[in-house]
Amino acid sequence: MDAFFASVELLRYPQLKGLPVVIGGGRRKVDDWMRQSPDGTGPREPRFIPVADFPLLKDYVGRGVITTATYAARQFGVGSAMGMMKAARLCPQAIVLPVDFDEVRKYSRLFKRTITEIAPVMQDRGVDEVYIDFTDVPGGQREGGRVLARLIQKSIFDATGLTCSIGVAPNRLLAKMASEFNKPNGISVVYAEDLQARIWPLHVRKINGIGPKAGEKLARLGIETIGQLAAQDAQWLMGHFGKSTGAWMHRVAWGQDDSPVVTESEPVSMSRETTFERDLHAVRDKAELSRIFTDLCQRVAEDLQRKGYMGKTIGIKLRYDDFRMATRDQTIAEPTHDAATIRRVAGLCLKRVPLDRRLRLLGVRVGTLVCLSEHPLAGSAPVSASTRPARKADPHTAPLF
Repeated sequence: MDAFFASVELLRYPQLKGLPVVIGGGRRKVDDWMRQSPDGTGPREPRFIPVADFPLLKDYVGRGVITTATYAARQFGVGSAMGMMKAARLCPQAIVLPVDFDEVRKYSRLFKRTITEIAPVMQDRGVDEVYIDFTDVPGGQREGGRVLARLIQKSIFDATGLTCSIGVAPNRLLAKMASEFNKPNGISVVYAEDLQARIWPLHVRKINGIGPKAGEKLARLGIETIGQLAAQDAQWLMGHFGKSTGAWMHRVAWGQDDSPVVTESEPVSMSRETTFERDLHAVRDKAELSRIFTDLCQRVAEDLQRKGYMGKTIGIKLRYDDFRMATRDQTIAEPTHDAATIRRVAGLCLKRVPLDRRLRLLGVRVGTLVCLSEHPLAGSAPVSASTRPARKADPHTAPLF
């Protein structure tokens, strides 16, 4: 989907189309003020709010991260995962809106349902991306798949008002890269014989699976493009990156990928986390941290219930003001999707970590998942299981939560 989070907001605020807009951070008081009529008589219709009333990125204070940006904002170098304060220096005139996850999830479900009505072999790759297998879809091979891609684009737009970009190729690896060639609202068809002309000039980071660390190591070895990677001997790559990773790098540089489109996959865990606008202290900000902690546990519980899972391993994640991380988890006797149980066990985990420094981030995770349909207690009241004896608390732990 094209700039998905931003595009969903533009459905609500069509007056912002063509303007630089960034989506990120939590809801602020200024967002609520914007929605109220100047005379205080009630909320305003979103599409009638004057552009001049929207909050600007130059006035943002905090450490939020950009989820996505409109293409007008991207022209200034603003992009996903960029700190909003840094983005404010690049594009101070951009309008900033908070993330509305409920609205995003609604449109995510809608566009995916639209696709499966046309091409049912679909693999979910997150809120805004999927893989589709055209092989056995009637007409799927016409014009190399372009005809079916156009039908999917039109159907999604008719159902949601949103645009998407589609890459069509012999395998998932090349299709993923092709989907970036002609954004927004584009279709790119890549054949096997296009490898050298269209794929090899790309940076190695365009390969799904080569992250920042591997990219940096390849750069130190003088390899920046996929073509340069393909020119290396497989044994040489194995020597630098290990047998498995090196062999994989050699295969993908030559456009080889036999991974199937998987229509069903079981999640390993579900989690929620938040980065605070300011560092919070375990004692002085106890009430605010407790509220955030409870909310995270409730959201994880809702995710589990909505998707039909329970979990036995409950854990927490902290990031301190010096960027060090701490994680703890605890396994309970029976799986649960009950918010109060998750809150209680996660609280026990908190007692085992030092809380003598300010916190930047707090997260809650539930793992060791079981599907409700496969558990004997499915359909009964939420499981509130007893836990194993808690381990000895850290002596530096403050009396939080």
